[in-house]
Amino acid sequence: MSSAEPDPLLVFDAMGLSHFARAERLDVLRDLLIGVTCLTTHVVREEIREGCQAYPILQTVLDANWLGLARLDSLDEIRCFAKWVQRIGSSERDLGEASVFSAAELSQGIAITDDREAVAVGRAHGLQVHGTVWLLARACRDGKLNEVAAGNIVEALRTTGMRLPCSGSTFGSYVRRNGTV
Repeated sequence: MSSAEPDPLLVFDAMGLSHFARAERLDVLRDLLIGVTCLTTHVVREEIREGCQAYPILQTVLDANWLGLARLDSLDEIRCFAKWVQRIGSSERDLGEASVFSAAELSQGIAITDDREAVAVGRAHGLQVHGTVWLLARACRDGKLNEVAAGNIVEALRTTGMRLPCSGSTFGSYVRRNGTV
């Protein structure tokens, strides 16, 4: 992406937001995304709200003023959501991804989730879907982070139990090997 292109709109699933909050790095995520329109959905916010009982720090996600709300209210929006529910699944856990994918499709944005199965479904249906490693690699490419700092964030996230495809020490080689950005 050249600097002449506008930043894409990003629609976040609960997983990444939750782990950034639990690692006390939500402020870092916000700083990496300055100037980027970031949204989530009511469904994701409800998932996070439910998680606040176990992890009170998740309230920081609900309070994040940089994270807008994608609406799924109109009949066309509801139809799009229903389509993604059918594609991904209808368990409570899958509803967040379906709402994110709907919002990303409707806004021509990028869905952000680290759920590998959901990523595969989204990509199979032509949706642009990426995860946390992509966000960090993009920040490195744009000069907002260096590889060591990105690796430190990966390790902080992994400490919260987040499953990522690389460790902090292998972040750089993983990104280069997989052409993540």
